[in-house]
Amino acid sequence: MRLTKFSQVVFGSILCCAVMSVQAQSVAKVNGVVIPQSRLDLMVKAAVAQGQADGPEMRKALRENLIAEEIIAQEALKKKLDKDSEVIAQMEIARQAVLVRAFQADYIKHNNVSDDTLRKEYDMLKVQMGDKEYRARHILVENENTAKDIIASLKKGGNFAKIAEEKSLDEGSKSNGGELNWSPPAAYVRPFSEALVRLSKGGLTDQPVQTSFGWHVIQLMDTRPMTVPPFEEVKQNIQQRVLQREFGTVVQDLRSKAKVE
Repeated sequence: MRLTKFSQVVFGSILCCAVMSVQAQSVAKVNGVVIPQSRLDLMVKAAVAQGQADGPEMRKALRENLIAEEIIAQEALKKKLDKDSEVIAQMEIARQAVLVRAFQADYIKHNNVSDDTLRKEYDMLKVQMGDKEYRARHILVENENTAKDIIASLKKGGNFAKIAEEKSLDEGSKSNGGELNWSPPAAYVRPFSEALVRLSKGGLTDQPVQTSFGWHVIQLMDTRPMTVPPFEEVKQNIQQRVLQREFGTVVQDLRSKAKVE
């Protein structure tokens, strides 16, 4: 079939527009392989979610990263590294992780939590938190005997902060003399919180406190009234908490129905 001159012009115009549309939707073409705009958009979205400001410089840097990764990926394919059993397993794990996150995001997107449920959760949390915050410090060690030796040393006038810096296994607090942030008892694991609330200001645990982390020597430095943030301020966090719990129930239900051999 031969095209008329008019048809050739029209067809050529359509083809040109289609090519321009594809080019407009791509970030770059590397050795003939198109990097789609959607890939850059996804990376920009992730970067913004992590606190980075969207802008030309950030997009330019991400584009360069995509190009470099495409070049390296092409070289990996030339070496047939995609046929390596370990690489195949890693790609399968990555694919599965993406699907798991997608399923969770889809669940959250399509399941709303009523304000009534959120307020009940808020009231329950207020009760659990109590009416006081505690400022404590601790020394975490591997075994009970070491903890007992530290308690004996402290009772003889030993410097708590110095011993914590030298011996505590808690990397988050040892450099600060073992001091922990102001927190309600519910913020700690149960054996720790139960020992803490029994102490008076300045008091030290007479016996080491065992938790899943090890053995603790605890001292209560001070207490203050607990200030609970208003419902609207924490509503989103409570919603996430409820949805995560409900999602866990969904997963358990799916697990019970799955045929595992």
